[in-house]
Amino acid sequence: MSRKRKSKTTGNKLSAQQLQRELLKLFQRHPKKRLNPKQAARKLKVTNSKDSVQAALDKLVEDKKLHPLGDYKYKLRYQPGGDASDGKDATFLEGTVDMTRSGDAYIVCEGQENDVHVSSKYLENAMNGDKVRIRVWTPRGRRKPEGEVVKVLERRQEHFLGTLWLYPGHAIVSLDTRPPMDVAVELGDIREAEDGHRVVVRITDWEGKGKFKHPSGIVTAVLGKAGSNDIEMKSILINNGFELDFPEEVLRESEYLSSKISPQEIALRLDMREITTFTIDPDDAKDFDDALSIRQLENGETEVGIHIADVTHYIKEGTPLDKEALKRSTSVYLVDRVLPMLPERLSNDLCSLRPNEDRLAYSAIFIFDKGMKIINRWFGRTVIHSDRRFTYNEAQQVLEGHSGEMANELRHLNKIAKHLRKQRYKQGSINFETDEVQFRLDEHGAPIEVFVKERKDAHLLIEDFMLLANKEVATYIAMKGRDEEIPFVYRVHDEPDPDKVEELARFARELGFDMNISSPREIARAYNRLAEAAEKDPALKLLSPIAIRTMAKAEYTTDNIGHYGLGFNYYTHFTSPIRRYSDVLSHRLLDKNLGKGQFYRANKIKLEEECKHISQQERRATEAERESVKYKQVEYIEKHIGEVFTGYISGIIDMGIFVELKDTRIEGMAPFENLDEPMEVSDSRLRIKGAYSGKEYKMGQEVKVRIVRADLAKRQIEMEWIREEAGEAVGAGSNGKSKGRQRGRGRRK
Repeated sequence: MSRKRKSKTTGNKLSAQQLQRELLKLFQRHPKKRLNPKQAARKLKVTNSKDSVQAALDKLVEDKKLHPLGDYKYKLRYQPGGDASDGKDATFLEGTVDMTRSGDAYIVCEGQENDVHVSSKYLENAMNGDKVRIRVWTPRGRRKPEGEVVKVLERRQEHFLGTLWLYPGHAIVSLDTRPPMDVAVELGDIREAEDGHRVVVRITDWEGKGKFKHPSGIVTAVLGKAGSNDIEMKSILINNGFELDFPEEVLRESEYLSSKISPQEIALRLDMREITTFTIDPDDAKDFDDALSIRQLENGETEVGIHIADVTHYIKEGTPLDKEALKRSTSVYLVDRVLPMLPERLSNDLCSLRPNEDRLAYSAIFIFDKGMKIINRWFGRTVIHSDRRFTYNEAQQVLEGHSGEMANELRHLNKIAKHLRKQRYKQGSINFETDEVQFRLDEHGAPIEVFVKERKDAHLLIEDFMLLANKEVATYIAMKGRDEEIPFVYRVHDEPDPDKVEELARFARELGFDMNISSPREIARAYNRLAEAAEKDPALKLLSPIAIRTMAKAEYTTDNIGHYGLGFNYYTHFTSPIRRYSDVLSHRLLDKNLGKGQFYRANKIKLEEECKHISQQERRATEAERESVKYKQVEYIEKHIGEVFTGYISGIIDMGIFVELKDTRIEGMAPFENLDEPMEVSDSRLRIKGAYSGKEYKMGQEVKVRIVRADLAKRQIEMEWIREEAGEAVGAGSNGKSKGRQRGRGRRK
């Protein structure tokens, strides 16, 4: 009589090694499954205890066969060279994680037309900005690729901000990440942190080995209870990947640097200490990284020196100081503080071109003829002596005709700067004057005034000479490398996206402004005409952000394509090495290629990698700076709940309008639901119309709003639109509640 064959494992109690083998086979048969010990035992139909199954799973994790996922669940770990097709036509790519708000991610892979979507459950423990290897497939019936992370190749950051919670025997830090993640910390590694404190944690083990099923780490800094301005600003920096403190070895190295300039060093440089030299900087500046000198030559020509702090004299390649500077790549300027790229010993002392002190510089010197045409230029190391430190306001006073020191020198420089500016615009430079919001803070860092920074001749004067130095340095290297390329750090800016330009032109046309977009050169002219018209028409001024979004992002690369926005064929960053590592690289590469006999070719692959890193750090710094401005704007308006302000309609969505307040540029949303009639939104989202009244409103139109709510945690402001007809408020009564019985959300036309 035949018997049905039983599985070897069914109903059996397996040895530890047998159990491991059968568990691994189970996961290999179901590579997408996520199982806990109870589920695995049930599928294998074994009688082993839950603890023995758990021990076998832990051993498979230790042997890197399985991956722990938290909540006691496990998944098969990708094995290079193994069968990972899982029944699909799969390939493997490498890219960078770009996390979405939902917790899913897109993997940006160089050379791939489409980013690869990865569901949150297939991210493993990859975080935003990490470099990963992914397995990719295109599901049947769909065109866009899907994928899963099989390995994290490079972590964007190790330090994270979170809230610490105490448990018996250990602590958990809940990170402020997308998606949220918990990190286990031994009680001996929490420093002086208490329950609920905001802390910085360094992840030391991403796999969750040992008794913890979460990644584990140690607390490196305790910030304290949430809510203070200081903690919020530090949080912005940490969440954007910036470390607050310098490593000890870096600080030690900076302290050992000598502040004395030896006679031997001066002998190697062009001595310009006797020439009239000064700096022009913001009121609160401490790191003066550029200075100007001017002298009239006997033949009527003018010599202008653009002197830049000689950071490379102090920072040598490959040192801890140099590696840390590259890692940071940029100083980060928040509303109330600066996180410097270099330790203060360098940024505010040794390298800073302070007045009445001899300082080492790297200089670009130009000779202008009587017609303000450049007839000669020189680059090299110098020693200078700044005679005067001007603030922008002080220099502006002199330029406006008030008496003061160096009035003739300042006015002559301003005359040359205006000529350079005129030539630049003539050659295709775009005038993108975006408003910069500034704050006046009290002694506790709270904002008591918000205003738009006014750019006057003193600001533009400095800007024009810095642009000149950057352009001429890049041109020198490019021309010297015409026959054989000299790898260099170029600052490039591509032409705008044609589809986005067409959309902008359509918006502008609906607002009464025609743009000629027939060629890149005509687009540049149209943008300049738009900027001029926007000075008189607030609606057009609100198109500026859209215009900027049509443009490619400027970035650093060794492959020069020119700078479209400036209209330059060659451009670099050379003038701010105290706060930008790109400029440090430019100084080094220029210095090695000066003179007829010098021809230095850097490793282009390595240099390009550094350029990409610096560009990425620049984007993070920009995001941190924007976050700090938004936080301070919300913090300021929080004190004005219930007050009425005048603003302009800056955006329109189905649910309401965005309004930007006059003078402060604070933006919030006013929902339609508070109005006494539904609003119809045009397809272009540039106009709305009352469903009953027929009254029409458009982008840029002046409106009045009442501040209803300010949410600091979400950086959001809610407003109430006060529509006025025949002198009577229609939107809401004096108590802030909507009048009338008719309420409705916006509806599309």
